[in-house]
Amino acid sequence: MQVAAKPRLLGSSQARARKLAPAVEDSRYQRQLDKILEHATEVFCVRGYEGASMRDLSRATGMSLAGLYYYFDSKEKLLYLIQKHTFSRIVEQLREKLANVSDPEQRVRVFIRNHLEYFLAHQKAMKVLSHEDDALKNGYGAEVLTIKREYYRICRELLDHLKRASGLQFETRLAVLSLFGMINWIYTWHNPRVDADAAALARGMGDIFLCGLMNAEEKQRKSSPQRAQRRTEEKQKF
Repeated sequence: MQVAAKPRLLGSSQARARKLAPAVEDSRYQRQLDKILEHATEVFCVRGYEGASMRDLSRATGMSLAGLYYYFDSKEKLLYLIQKHTFSRIVEQLREKLANVSDPEQRVRVFIRNHLEYFLAHQKAMKVLSHEDDALKNGYGAEVLTIKREYYRICRELLDHLKRASGLQFETRLAVLSLFGMINWIYTWHNPRVDADAAALARGMGDIFLCGLMNAEEKQRKSSPQRAQRRTEEKQKF
């Protein structure tokens, strides 16, 4: 009677190699993708999304035009990946940094510093994101918008928490948009030869923003009795 051969057992090193192979392949792919996105960001930053061609992107990334089309069917896909990667990363880093901070004011300061650090470290990507904000279509724009809304929601929750903890009264939406107005355009003016680094800028901007909220609250308190008195006097005239 013929006995079926037993399956050959892999040695421990061979088993580990097989388990590690997908991870190694994924890591290699991610490094290659990061490199392509970095070069594509450079092209979009210099030429603009509309002015850049797939041939420009091919030359910059070092891939053949056919090879680039194999992985990315359009330059819109590249812009989508740049925006998705950038916004996802800044949100991930923010969550990591907020995890061990409980003080409401310090959490707002963490938000500001994380934003400035990322923007100054990736100024070209920030320029592309800001200038090509409406370029994505075909569902890509909606997916990126979802991530951006999540970022806005986090900021709004941080300010609502500060408002409750400090007993302040301010319009949260106005405060959030004012903060973004302060920190979003740093890439347009920051000069490392004369301007401070991200940590120092975050302290200064945090002071300006938070003191502004507190001073506005104080002014409202002082003006409230005066406004009430004026309203009473106006009513008495008629």
